[in-house]
Amino acid sequence: MQSGLYIVGTPIGNLSDMSPRAIEVLQNVDLIAAEDTRVFGKLATRFDIKTKRVSCHEHNERDVIDGLIEKIQMGQSVAVVTDAGMPGVSDPGFRIVRAARAAGVDVFVVPGPTAVISALVLSGFPTDRFTFCGFFDDKKLRDDNKIRHTIVYYESPNRIMKTIAEFARVMPERQIAIVREITKIHEETIIGYPADLLRIEPPRGEIVIVVGPAPDKKMTDDEISEIVNDIVGGRTKNAAAELAARSGISKKEAYKRLLNQGGEDD
Repeated sequence: MQSGLYIVGTPIGNLSDMSPRAIEVLQNVDLIAAEDTRVFGKLATRFDIKTKRVSCHEHNERDVIDGLIEKIQMGQSVAVVTDAGMPGVSDPGFRIVRAARAAGVDVFVVPGPTAVISALVLSGFPTDRFTFCGFFDDKKLRDDNKIRHTIVYYESPNRIMKTIAEFARVMPERQIAIVREITKIHEETIIGYPADLLRIEPPRGEIVIVVGPAPDKKMTDDEISEIVNDIVGGRTKNAAAELAARSGISKKEAYKRLLNQGGEDD
């Protein structure tokens, strides 16, 4: 193997998605840095990968990076894998790539499945422009709603119904897709408006949420008034910006509407 850092994608559920090149690289590098060596051990057994491995996860990544880069500088080849999917996408990986670039050593990618892209394609929402926001954070949802194109989140099954309720409150006019268990036996994609999805059985398994683009049509005065009442009632700061983001009207128009109701609290 040529000396360097190899970023290797692994299956996100279905082991048949493991590529021949990924197997070849992992069998022949000098060292594998795995997010969890026990999890990787199952994959290694399946594909007869006997390469020496070390742990490299979010809690020790900073501590082991220098040693890994040093090995590469001495002429060795090091592969990085996570428990599933592409390293660096909401998983350990980007720090060691950054360090490798800074050290001037070669970096190679061995592409593999990623839940972000898979869910995006399964949703049927526009893919020409999208934003991946990592794991869902309800405190950032109002700001995220300013993103008018497709948005992708990761979410836990333990919080999914509460999260759908947040979408129903903040962006009721945008369709969402709940994509779960991608590439596995129970793979499922559920699409609808948030208020309608509040009635579904709580989805289980690994979940990705895809939010469709904001509609082009302008809200009616009554719909905008409902949002104004919601904002005024909550005494929200930066209310004009929030109203503009949620309704699609200009910030200037939003400010006027809030002044008319005595609701600006900035």
